[in-house]
Amino acid sequence: MTSPGPDTGTRERPGQPERPGQPPVVERRLHPVTPFRRAWAPIAVLAGWAVHDPDGAQEQLARLTTTVLLLGVAVLVPVAGLYGFLSWWFTHFAVTDTELRIRTGLLFRRTAHIRLERIQAVDVSRPLLARLAGVAKLRIDVVGADAKDELAFLGEQEARALRAELLARAAGFAPETAHEVGEAPVRELLRVPPRELARSLVLTGATWGSLCAALVVPTVLWFATSSPWTVLAALLPLLGAAGASSAGRFVTEFDWTVGESPDGLHIDRGLLDRAHSTVPPGRVQAVRIVEPLLWRRLGWVRVELDVAGAADSVLVPVAPRAVADSVIARVLPGVRVPQSLARAPRRARWRLPVWWRGEHLAVTDAVFATRQGLLCRRLSLVPHAKVQSVRLTQGPWTRACGLAGVQVDTGANTVVTARLRDAGEAARLLHAQAERSRTGRRNARPDRWMTG
Repeated sequence: MTSPGPDTGTRERPGQPERPGQPPVVERRLHPVTPFRRAWAPIAVLAGWAVHDPDGAQEQLARLTTTVLLLGVAVLVPVAGLYGFLSWWFTHFAVTDTELRIRTGLLFRRTAHIRLERIQAVDVSRPLLARLAGVAKLRIDVVGADAKDELAFLGEQEARALRAELLARAAGFAPETAHEVGEAPVRELLRVPPRELARSLVLTGATWGSLCAALVVPTVLWFATSSPWTVLAALLPLLGAAGASSAGRFVTEFDWTVGESPDGLHIDRGLLDRAHSTVPPGRVQAVRIVEPLLWRRLGWVRVELDVAGAADSVLVPVAPRAVADSVIARVLPGVRVPQSLARAPRRARWRLPVWWRGEHLAVTDAVFATRQGLLCRRLSLVPHAKVQSVRLTQGPWTRACGLAGVQVDTGANTVVTARLRDAGEAARLLHAQAERSRTGRRNARPDRWMTG
């Protein structure tokens, strides 16, 4: 294993060899800027207490004199700095033949053993201050683990080199050659222009709904209570929601780029905080194509993913339908988005007036697809190989109308439902889908990193 260059800021120390005759495991430290990040922990504890009990905090501060406050700051700053330094000093990581090992803890020691073959994604994020300092955060997503382990912070070059090595090892490269593979070449598939992203946010119903609520609710409260504090208490959260649905999303999704690489699809985005993530090949369980009402005239869609072992994520924030379909084809090889879907039978109007027109279903050789919604359409695609179970649902009123629903469960703990189908059709679909799922799993490619 090669040692990081002198410009990475890391320190190494030899450990015990994994096996007799093997070179010792080299343990590395994080970047020297890390203590400054961790020094905020004691201060954050005090800030959390002040927010949790503002009256008590104000009362305690009122009792303190200026001299005592200065002495407190003189003690707190060195203690916070010492805590940051010691937490950095006692944190090490190492890549062995079989695992990534992370040892942390100042008072209570914790060692994470991450099996290399279980790694499904390695993401790199660079918050604004980290970019100024030339460092990055590495987050490792492991199959079957809810939380992600992270290494914060590493030098940018070291973070990219370590990420490439971990992905190469996850793909099956030998330990002695994995660090020489380097970063896989990336071919750009999609880049969202900032102007198009801004227009899409303006045409989103959530943005207008939040703004309308921010205007209407405080006005009603003013006439009802005449209390400026009540109006302010209602206005601030509503303005925050409006900002999160517009300006917040613009900052997060700025310069959104999707690229294809042998180790999966790469996503880069962010205005202030740059983030790099990878869509793990074979781990996508379902895809949703979202079409808000105001986007349809422009032919725009949003693509979301359900990934096993991870939170729902966005693949494409906004793009023309044809471009989005081409990206989906890279995520789900061999899958084509159905263009024709069957509407629910007309008698479904007695079960769901008006909105029954938004219930559609299509089953192809590759996917189980449903579309729901009239104002905002959501087309869900589940490959047959990803269906974990299938069941028929039928309530009393649905049964009286001669209708039933078919639900399919995926490995991402999500459920896709074909609602308001004819009862006979639903029964046939239940048995046919079970057989398609068994056949799809037998023929599916393994959930491994691509190697070519």
